[in-house]
Amino acid sequence: MKVYDPKERQYDQMTQAARSGRQNIIEGSERAATSKDTEMKLTDVARASLSELRGDYEIVILDRNELPWSVHSAEAKAVNAVSLDPAPFTDDMVHESAKHALEQRKKYVRWLDADNAVVVANAMLIIIGRAMSMLKNQIEAQGSAFEKAGGFRERLTAKRLEAREKEKEPSPECPQCSKPMRRRSSARGEFWGCSGFPDCKGTRPI
Repeated sequence: MKVYDPKERQYDQMTQAARSGRQNIIEGSERAATSKDTEMKLTDVARASLSELRGDYEIVILDRNELPWSVHSAEAKAVNAVSLDPAPFTDDMVHESAKHALEQRKKYVRWLDADNAVVVANAMLIIIGRAMSMLKNQIEAQGSAFEKAGGFRERLTAKRLEAREKEKEPSPECPQCSKPMRRRSSARGEFWGCSGFPDCKGTRPI
């Protein structure tokens, strides 16, 4: 039976995948106010990191000549039956969120603190699967919000384009060919010149 050493490469990869999942969720949430596009990308990266971690836990189980629990097994049903409490939103977010995380972990303690590594790995497979499902729903909700309103950056860009359009002075028609005219400059100053130049050399004073 393979024993996992905290110094070996796979252990390190699993740690990094778990950290990447968490950090990208946090960063995506922080970017929500400035760019929905960036928020969606970071949330998707978080989901991909958790998918990698799930694959590593499958390897942990297979390396011990075991199989992941069937979704129909009593063990899997018991883990899936765990109901998590809503996260609190207070003015002491760091303290309260950490307290909430510890309280929720207690609900899985019989599996996560088991002496059998296969039991721990199987429980983690189910927990990660639930987290990935939640992230999938979150990405879909983010996409809908982005389609309706965009993020701060996208709305700011739209406002800038709108302002530029308003600043544009209506151009007159060329007196010779009726094409729209463009502002042009010469040594004598600005004037309206035909957009068909050089085929048409019509001008108007500004």
